[in-house]
Amino acid sequence: MRGLDTYKGLLASGRMTRRDFIQRAMALGATTALASTMAGQVLAATPKKGGKLRLGIGHGSTTDTLDPATWENLYVQVMGGATQNKLSEIGNTGDLVPELAESWEPTPDAIQWRFKLRKGVEFHNGKTLDTDDVIASFNHHRGEDSKSAAKPIVDPIEDIKADGKDTVVFTMKTGNADFPFIVSDYHLSILPSKDGKVNSTSGIGSGGYTIENFEPGVRTVLKRFPNYWKSNRAHFDEAEMLSIVDVTARTNALTTGEIDAMDRVDIKTAHLLARKPKVKIVETSGTAHYTFAMRTDTPPFDNNHVRLALKHALDRKALLQTVLRGHGVVGNDHPIGRSNRFHADELPQREYDIDKAKFHLKQAGLSSLKVDLSAADAAFAGAVDAAVVYKEHASKAGIDINVVREPNDGYWSNVWLKKPWCAVYWGGRPTEDWMFSTAYAAGAPWNDTFWEHEKFNKLLIQARAELDEVKRRAMYVEMQLIVRDEGGVVVPMFNNYVMGLSKKIAHEEMGANWAFDGFRAIERWWFA
Repeated sequence: MRGLDTYKGLLASGRMTRRDFIQRAMALGATTALASTMAGQVLAATPKKGGKLRLGIGHGSTTDTLDPATWENLYVQVMGGATQNKLSEIGNTGDLVPELAESWEPTPDAIQWRFKLRKGVEFHNGKTLDTDDVIASFNHHRGEDSKSAAKPIVDPIEDIKADGKDTVVFTMKTGNADFPFIVSDYHLSILPSKDGKVNSTSGIGSGGYTIENFEPGVRTVLKRFPNYWKSNRAHFDEAEMLSIVDVTARTNALTTGEIDAMDRVDIKTAHLLARKPKVKIVETSGTAHYTFAMRTDTPPFDNNHVRLALKHALDRKALLQTVLRGHGVVGNDHPIGRSNRFHADELPQREYDIDKAKFHLKQAGLSSLKVDLSAADAAFAGAVDAAVVYKEHASKAGIDINVVREPNDGYWSNVWLKKPWCAVYWGGRPTEDWMFSTAYAAGAPWNDTFWEHEKFNKLLIQARAELDEVKRRAMYVEMQLIVRDEGGVVVPMFNNYVMGLSKKIAHEEMGANWAFDGFRAIERWWFA
């Protein structure tokens, strides 16, 4: 049971007592004896303390800063996951769990949210967490002059105020049932405040590690914070992060023991790396996905039968094996991944069907079709190869896809959102509303299919404010169906996060929301 897995994680991390675990397990149907046994098993697997973790990360830039508002690559995101906390956290099982907020409660219309803060949390500079810190931290990302990457997700906040020293009240412009998920965003670290402001570049947080040395895009050294409030997290004495952008160099560092873990394993050689006696391959499937986005405001993609013909003219399973070598899952022409709460797994999987492709061409008044598809490996690794494979599949339906090999340089500024049909990579979003609002809502800046659908947009607004999970799920399932059958996007596959780890590293179930255990590897892992 997913809820039971969440309780196990909370017990293992010290955020739930043994007694509370047993009571909640019994509420889910476990007997007293079984609940007690499970609690003992969880506590018996308590991680060991000590050692120095060394991570080789395939990102990093000399322009990286300690300001969470600027974070946009894995190097600083993992550093932030180790040194700072948010109000909530997406746990390793995919469920939302409290972090600096111990609880939250909405008004019936989901417009106002009251977050009760955890007591006794200490920042690295000795300051105790209070409401002033939360308000100042969020205000750092708000305002007309803000350059924060998180500004779009905090703009819906109308007002933030304190109700005493341990309760923060957020008032939204419109109801948002996903707001507790939003505040888990990696930019929204809670920092210590002074006179209503935060020093965003100090690197001081309330996380399990302090920053001893920060060399942007090169090397960062972290040391365990002795007063960390999570009693069973932050197991390593130290951690060292190395920016190693070249995948061959990262792989060599792992196999020679210079690092203990790496991200972005080369999937072409992953099977060879897995044969190394001291290395294991770990991969998770989350929300990251590849797409071919059609501009629905441009002929012939303004005709849904043309779009459906193209969707049926692709063999997703073959593409998954060719481009990702099986390190992913097939997509179903909508952007909601299997790790999302309301993924519509009941929708029939779209298959490669030449007859249906020809049928929809005929419905569009066509016997054949010739279209350009722009691609570059800047879109995603193997994008050009994927487009060529697509061309081969579609040709059997009388569809001639002319693969336009675009330059990598300037792809996102000159091709994406401009060319009629192009390859795109999406990291995905933790919630359905977040993903749909970013890329499918009418008028959204990143709506790369320029798609407008009246019913979809009505459901989007209704689902956002709906607190009943059953009703919300029904709405999101219908929205996934609408995008699949009427949207302008082909979503052939979701790519896995593929990581290489030393076999001496131990961990619980790996979080799938982002790479490196949801950016929390340094806090969650330990040496066996």
